[in-house]
Amino acid sequence: MKSEEIDPEYFRAIAECTYDWESWHGSNGKLLWVNSAVERFTGYTAEECLKMEDYPYRVIDESDHARMAEYVEQMASGSSGNNIEFKVLHRDGSHRWVAVSWRPMTDANGRSLGYRTSVRDIADRRALREQLRLHNEHLEQLVQERTARVAELEKHRSKMQQLAALGELAAGVAHEINNPLAGIRNALLLIRRHLPAEVRHFEKFELIDREIDRISGITHQMYQLYRPSQQTATRFSICQTIEEVIALSQPLSRKTGVKVITAFEKLKADQDLSGSEVVLREGELKQVLLNLIHNAMQASKPGQLVSVAIETRKNHVLVDVSDEGHGIAAEHLDQIFDPFFSTKTETVGQGMGLGLSVSRSIIEAMSGSVKVTSEVGKGTRFTVTLPRRLA
Repeated sequence: MKSEEIDPEYFRAIAECTYDWESWHGSNGKLLWVNSAVERFTGYTAEECLKMEDYPYRVIDESDHARMAEYVEQMASGSSGNNIEFKVLHRDGSHRWVAVSWRPMTDANGRSLGYRTSVRDIADRRALREQLRLHNEHLEQLVQERTARVAELEKHRSKMQQLAALGELAAGVAHEINNPLAGIRNALLLIRRHLPAEVRHFEKFELIDREIDRISGITHQMYQLYRPSQQTATRFSICQTIEEVIALSQPLSRKTGVKVITAFEKLKADQDLSGSEVVLREGELKQVLLNLIHNAMQASKPGQLVSVAIETRKNHVLVDVSDEGHGIAAEHLDQIFDPFFSTKTETVGQGMGLGLSVSRSIIEAMSGSVKVTSEVGKGTRFTVTLPRRLA
C-alpha cells in the first residue's frame, strides 16, 4: 500500500508553530526563512528579520558578536553544534539567555541546502545554575569556616595541654624552691639576730628579706597556676570588694602617681541578688582585681587615671579595669595570658609574667572569661565576666 504524500505546507506549518526560534540559512549564511517565534525572543517580526542586512548580529548582544561570528563560519562550513549559549538583545534593550543548535541541510540527492538553526530560551536553566553556584559558594564558605573552627579548637587544645604541663612543672618547681627558701630565711634571721646593727652592710638584711618575700610571692603564683582552688563561694558586695582592693593598692598608687577611680552607676537590681551582691570566691576575685589594677597603674604615667567600672546583669557581672597608659602592641595581645610572658621586662623586678596567667586560670575556674582591648599610646581595658552565683 502506497503511503499518502504529505503536502509541503504541513512541514512549513510545523516549523512555523514550533515554540523555539527556528531559521533556515543558505550555504553562504544568508537568512532564507525564520518562524514567527523570533518576535517573542527579539521583539522583531519574521519579516523585519528577513530584511536585516546584519542578521543575526542586530539581535545578539554586542559582547557575543565575535564569538557568534566564529560559529556562523562553522555553520556555513557544514558542521553541526548543540546548546551554544549566548545573549539575545531584545528590541526594548533587555537581554535574555538562549542556546542555539544547528545542523546542515541537504536534499534527496545530498546537495547542500544550507543549515537550520534552533534557538531555545534557557533563562530558567541559567537561573537554576546561578542558584546552584551560590549554594555551592555558601557550602564552600561553611566548610572553610568549619575547617578554621576545627583548626582553632585544635590549636586551643594543644595550647591548653602545654599550659597544663607547664603549670604542673611550675608547681613542682615552686615546691622545690619553697623548702630551701624557708631554710635560707631562717638562717638569715639567726645570723641577723646575733650581729650588732653597726656591722657593715647590716642594712642589706632588709633588702635580702624583701627579695625573699618577692621570691615567695612568685612561688605562690606558680602554685596557683596549677593547684585547684580550695576556697568556697560566699555572698558579698562586689562594690565593697573593689573598694577594699583599691585601698590595698594605695601604696602603689602613691608611688606611681596614678589615681584609681570607680564607676558603679550601671548597677541594676536583681530578683535573687540585690544591688551588687554576688556569690563567688571573694579571696580569688580580690587577687584577680589587685593584679589587674596593679598592672594598669604600672602601665600608666604619673597623673593618669585607672578606672574600675561594674555592670550587673541578671546572671552575670562585668568588671572593667581600664587605664590611659602606653597600651599593648597588637602582636602581643595573644601572648599576654601565657605563663612567663611579660611586657614589663624593661623594668627590673616588675613581674615574672605569671599574674595574668594565674588571673585567667582563676576566672575560668569560676566559669568566667576575661577579654582585653588595647591601643598603643591610648591605654588598655580588661573586661572580666563572671556569673552572679557560682554553682
